Amino acid sequence: MEGLQERYDIQEAIKKNVDIVAPDCLVISEEFSDWEDSKRRIDLLGIDKQANLVVIELKRDDIGAHMELQAVRYAAMISTMSFSKACDYYQSYITNNGLNINAKESILDFVELDETELIDFGKDIRIILASAGFSKELTTTAIWLRDKGVDISCVRISPYKFNDDV
Repeated sequence: MEGLQERYDIQEAIKKNVDIVAPDCLVISEEFSDWEDSKRRIDLLGIDKQANLVVIELKRDDIGAHMELQAVRYAAMISTMSFSKACDYYQSYITNNGLNINAKESILDFVELDETELIDFGKDIRIILASAGFSKELTTTAIWLRDKGVDISCVRISPYKFNDDV
């Protein structure tokens, strides 16, 4: 895929333009891995306008090898995250990216809710899989999961070359 690297090129581009794969989503963490006994990482973690957590998993290959299983595992692992914890993770992300905003205020502004209205925060988790392509096994699994009520989407991403830029 034009010599792009998953973590440094694709993830950086998506992080800055998250609406490409997840409209109405606020990225609150990248390479999220705050759990015991696992070194696994969520590429991008976000919150949508309904105050649901959003797992965004990226692959640069053209089949998306096992990313649906990985993302379902991540969704389960963050399913108990509180609003307070999400604010802490977002504050770290803000600091690491040199931004000067308040995490809690920013999230509340984004979801257009008062903190007292966040009783169901993170109750539902969305999964977004973004890759150059998806195998039949992956799409079959994603469709089955959707039929079972899991909010999972596959988004095909393709790099384009314009002059010397990709």
